[in-house]
Amino acid sequence: MTKKIFRSVFLVAMAVLLACFVFILGVLYEYFSTEQEKQLATQLDLTAAAVEQSGIKYLESLGDTDCRLTLISQDGTVLYDSEWEAAGMENHAEREEVKEAFESGSGKSSRFSSTLTEKTLYYAKLLSDGTVLRISTSQATVAQLVIGLLQPLSIILIFALVLSVVLAYRLSKKIVEPFNNLDFDRPLENNVYDELSPLLSHMEFQREQIKAREAELESRQSEFYAVIENMNEGLVLLGRTDEILSINPAASEFFGAENCKGKNFLEVERDYEIYKAVRRAGEKGHGELQISRRGREYQLSMSRIGEAGDSRGTVILVFDITEKIFAERNRREFTANVSHELKTPLQSIMGSAELIENGMVKEEDMPRFVGHIHSEAKRLVTLIEDIIRLSQLDEGETLPTETVDLDVLVSEEIKTLSDAAREKNVSVKADITPAKVNGVRQLLHEIVYNLCDNAIKYNVSGGSVTVTVKPVGENSGAMISVADTGIGIPAEHRQRVFERFYRVDKSHSKETGGTGLGLSIVKHAVQYMGGRITLESEVGKGTTITVTFE
Repeated sequence: MTKKIFRSVFLVAMAVLLACFVFILGVLYEYFSTEQEKQLATQLDLTAAAVEQSGIKYLESLGDTDCRLTLISQDGTVLYDSEWEAAGMENHAEREEVKEAFESGSGKSSRFSSTLTEKTLYYAKLLSDGTVLRISTSQATVAQLVIGLLQPLSIILIFALVLSVVLAYRLSKKIVEPFNNLDFDRPLENNVYDELSPLLSHMEFQREQIKAREAELESRQSEFYAVIENMNEGLVLLGRTDEILSINPAASEFFGAENCKGKNFLEVERDYEIYKAVRRAGEKGHGELQISRRGREYQLSMSRIGEAGDSRGTVILVFDITEKIFAERNRREFTANVSHELKTPLQSIMGSAELIENGMVKEEDMPRFVGHIHSEAKRLVTLIEDIIRLSQLDEGETLPTETVDLDVLVSEEIKTLSDAAREKNVSVKADITPAKVNGVRQLLHEIVYNLCDNAIKYNVSGGSVTVTVKPVGENSGAMISVADTGIGIPAEHRQRVFERFYRVDKSHSKETGGTGLGLSIVKHAVQYMGGRITLESEVGKGTTITVTFE
């Protein structure tokens, strides 16, 4: 802008200067030409008066003069010339000024030289004796005047040029300075030209709009980043050339990469199957892949951003489907186990009943078969009750809660299981301190019963079970611990013993008559009441299970 203003001011100054030169030159030329003509006419009148009195002798007596004087007879013959020999001059009768003087008493004309740089003025006057006196002088033309004034004009022009450059620079800088000092953050507070007020008002309006839009975008961006930062699912945004534009912590953990924004995705993840899925998403719009990593199952979903002809990138979502796979596996195993566990006692009952029905059982064996049917039916009922209880816990049914004296409940369960302990030759020790807990009495009963029952069943002959109860915390809270000296649980099975129908030793479980649901019921009951359960075990030395309610 400064250059444009400078150039405009400079060109205007030059144009004005040249116009002034031309105008002044024209005025001066016109003025001096007029004055010269007047002087020439006056001089002619004076000279003519003198010639009227003294004749040609006056002309001869003049000597050198600034003007050329010529006396011409009536026939055009030159009688006298102040610069040339009259005898050698051509006839002047046809000269314009002479001819006009013979006709009207006076005449004038002007003629240019061959180079057009000089102009000669001619004035002629008819004398009383019939002769014509002519006076002439040279007059400079405009071109000659310009050539004559070339040196001073050049000096003036150079001075004017320098002055114009300085003034144009200072003026353009002064004009542009308010623009350079504009405060675009506060347009209305600028002290500039009045002509800029509408522009500044519009800028202020647009600034407010942009500020509001930026605040909205920042808010949305903050919300977006807050969401993706706290997502359990991994999220990766790739650009057109597969560069990483954004990656959340879950995705960084999955791909094992940190500070990888701007890097090519292939540099971060070198799994060829994942790369193929990304390429497939770019070509077809979507791609999926299920992989196992670090002992967990993941599903990767890739989607193209933009149209097929104008793909702007790819979004990758990483879902941890371990629990889903685990739940599906448990569902299948549970269905198979329930079918098996229900089928076994039913087949035993049906087999015994069929033998009795067909009269194939002797009278003295009848009590044994009837007892067998009764025990299998009892086992079947127990299994069904356990399944119903697990279903209730899974569905989250609301069960009535109350303040329970855990020490009293544990003492009752120990008495109930005393006969089973004697049969297994297992001693049960109690270290019970009065403790209260707010929970569901029936669930607390099942927790204590199943823990103690398992500790007795899976113990060794001559072993022991120690049941500990004590209060926890300042308010109502309690801890129950059941420790046995039994067979113990191998490390590879400890994480799964709380699964439904899971048995460490299936052959031994048939001997004990367990359903495989006891510890699963314990775990779900503890979780239902907001407690926590821990297991410690050593093969050949025993197992300790601790339940804490706070």
